[in-house]
Amino acid sequence: MTLHIDYYASLNSPWTHLGAARIEALAAQHGATLRIWPVDFGTIFAGSGGLPLPKRSPQRQAYRLQELARWREHRGIPIQIRPKHFPANELPGACAVIAARESLGDAPAIRLAHRILKALWEEEQDPGAPETLARLVTEAGLDPATLLPLSQEPRWAAMRECDTAAALARGVFGAPSYVIGEDIFWGQDRLEFVEKRLARG
Repeated sequence: MTLHIDYYASLNSPWTHLGAARIEALAAQHGATLRIWPVDFGTIFAGSGGLPLPKRSPQRQAYRLQELARWREHRGIPIQIRPKHFPANELPGACAVIAARESLGDAPAIRLAHRILKALWEEEQDPGAPETLARLVTEAGLDPATLLPLSQEPRWAAMRECDTAAALARGVFGAPSYVIGEDIFWGQDRLEFVEKRLARG
């Protein structure tokens, strides 16, 4: 039986970026299907007792920066700890990813989401800017002349709202979350447990 991973991602999250390549590799290694859900974690935080970064205590904000530096070294991923364009306007990219997912399939949607994350966290680009997003779509191997007008249709933002409500109802509260059946794994630092779950079948 083929395993399936529902991958709840924030296109503003450094933790999502740090786990991006590895969740793709694990899915491929174990023959699992992988579907991305670029949901609204602002809504999820409000509904699950979490706080957006600016509202967290100074201690928690300072510790986050230390952890990012540690994980940057551990994973060997050259992220910017304080990127110039964070937080970017996430909605245009999220709608483009959803439009790609629904019209082209899971793999192109994941490829685009991961390209957006890399642009923000490694390359000091602003994926919320229309011209940047168009270039990132191209670099992800997709056609911006087709995908971007499609992504501006209101149905994708509405679908994101529904996906967000479904994520909350399922028990998702943080990004990234990887869900296999009833098992929720929150955070790229839980990918070891994702791997064990996939190996178990």
